[in-house]
Amino acid sequence: MIVVTTPTGSIGSKVLRNLLDHDAKVRVIVRDPARLPEDVRERIEVVPGSHGDADVVNTAFAGADAVFWLAPPNFRAESLDAAYRDFARAACDAFTSQGVHRVVGVSALGRGTAVADRAGFVTAALAMDDLIADTGVNFRALALPGFMDNVLRDLAEIVEHGVYRTPLHPDLRLPHCATKDIAAAATRLLLDDTWTGQGHVAVLGPEDISSNEMAAIMGDVLGRTVHCEHVEPEAFLAGLRASGATEAVVRGFYDMMTAKNNGLDNAEPRTPESSSPTGFRQWCEENLKS
Repeated sequence: MIVVTTPTGSIGSKVLRNLLDHDAKVRVIVRDPARLPEDVRERIEVVPGSHGDADVVNTAFAGADAVFWLAPPNFRAESLDAAYRDFARAACDAFTSQGVHRVVGVSALGRGTAVADRAGFVTAALAMDDLIADTGVNFRALALPGFMDNVLRDLAEIVEHGVYRTPLHPDLRLPHCATKDIAAAATRLLLDDTWTGQGHVAVLGPEDISSNEMAAIMGDVLGRTVHCEHVEPEAFLAGLRASGATEAVVRGFYDMMTAKNNGLDNAEPRTPESSSPTGFRQWCEENLKS
């Protein structure tokens, strides 16, 4: 039995589909079961509720061989510890009490870098990884850079006005990955019952690419000029506050982007294993064309 958290999210939904394509036995934790596609619901076990709730995870993890773990985004969190480490505490207890063999978690790049302890969301995610590892469960953290799919949040601005806004330095080349490649990496680990111990698996995309280069590729694919516009820190913070994010979340985003601008995502060695297949141009061809 494999348990999938966030099964309606951008990564979890793909992990779920992949596992079903391999005829795996799957149980999901989901707040609103109605959001699951009908053809999926009839093939899985469903535990309603939050995977931050002790009763829910103890029920869901009973008899489980493996768990796909992702802390859900929480823009109303009072602190980043509450959003990550505290949210995972009940699950960590259940990994042990229910005898879960393997956990695959969504995490971030940056462990061991000079800026990892002041990288906002990344710092909190790495602390959550440590909490999971302290249980002794066999664990692989998916160490991830920025997601190509995040571009979709600003698609209207890109298509209608030809502007791609980012707090990253426009000429800074960074790894970026597609969520389908993250899901593929997670699926491989969840289906493989031979690995043990603890460590991380990086998913870096096939190349490092700058925001200016991403804007040019988007323009090519959309058939219009797209400019990259660097968002100054104060404007970035103001936008987050206007969206209703707490001050802890606002600061977490700012510190993470500052750390990325200072090399956080560039420290992981690129290898054939960490270079996932989907390039940004391919991603744009698949996702931006109507």
